[in-house]
Amino acid sequence: MILTRAALHSWIICAALLAAPKFAYSDNTYSDNGIEAVTKPSKDVTLSFVQPGQIAKVYVKEGDLVKAGQPLVLLDDSVEQAQLAQLKAQSEDTTRIEAGQASLDQKKVDLEKFQWAAERGGTTKLELEYKKLDVKIAELSLKIAKFEHEQDLRKYTEAKIRVDKMQLKSPIAGRTEEIHVEPGESVGSSADVVRVVEIDPLWIDVPVPLAQAKTLRYEQAANVKFPDPNETIMKGKIIFIGMVADAGSSTLTTRVEVANGSNRPAGEHITVFFSDLNNEPKEK
Repeated sequence: MILTRAALHSWIICAALLAAPKFAYSDNTYSDNGIEAVTKPSKDVTLSFVQPGQIAKVYVKEGDLVKAGQPLVLLDDSVEQAQLAQLKAQSEDTTRIEAGQASLDQKKVDLEKFQWAAERGGTTKLELEYKKLDVKIAELSLKIAKFEHEQDLRKYTEAKIRVDKMQLKSPIAGRTEEIHVEPGESVGSSADVVRVVEIDPLWIDVPVPLAQAKTLRYEQAANVKFPDPNETIMKGKIIFIGMVADAGSSTLTTRVEVANGSNRPAGEHITVFFSDLNNEPKEK
């Protein structure tokens, strides 16, 4: 069977129409049959140490609920703690400043006496100049003592930051999904140690056909159908609409957020509807 060029062109157009997503257009609104997507955690962080070391303690187990700022894993920091204690003592020691101030006060008293004596011819100008220099040297010595004290404070702060980084704390509230280390194990810098996820709310990155995506708006409602026996439908909302479309599929990523008080696992295949459904959503 030989097709003419016109017939072949018509056949290609028909095939494209049959393969296209089923969206009906009317008065700038769409009635869709839903778009399949996959849920994911709204927050998903994998934590690592910035320096190598030996694991001293693991405070949590996989699946534990954690709060933001809660300690998760600790490196052996016994040496660093000893150094920190020494630097703390140095940063709190003001003996050199007090001694420098006392020396300066004494030099000033001596200078006043020599100035009084010089006014009455009881001392030479050279002796008076020496006393002025003694005061100047004492002032500089006090300034050096104060500077060194400030440096001790900075060294202590720096050491404290290093010690703090030897303990991983959760940056978010959520659950520990994966723990990759055990006490006594050595780890390198940047090695995965613990993963924490937050699944309430859930996020869904929906590949919306570009023509339909142009009609969507920020915080617009969306219905999410979950694949349980009852086909539970929950209300969500749009929290992000991409700026760059995928040229290959002519879709634009649109992120939907949906509450997850029932703690459904992330990773479920669901269907998202941006138009009203006949059935009222059953909130969970």
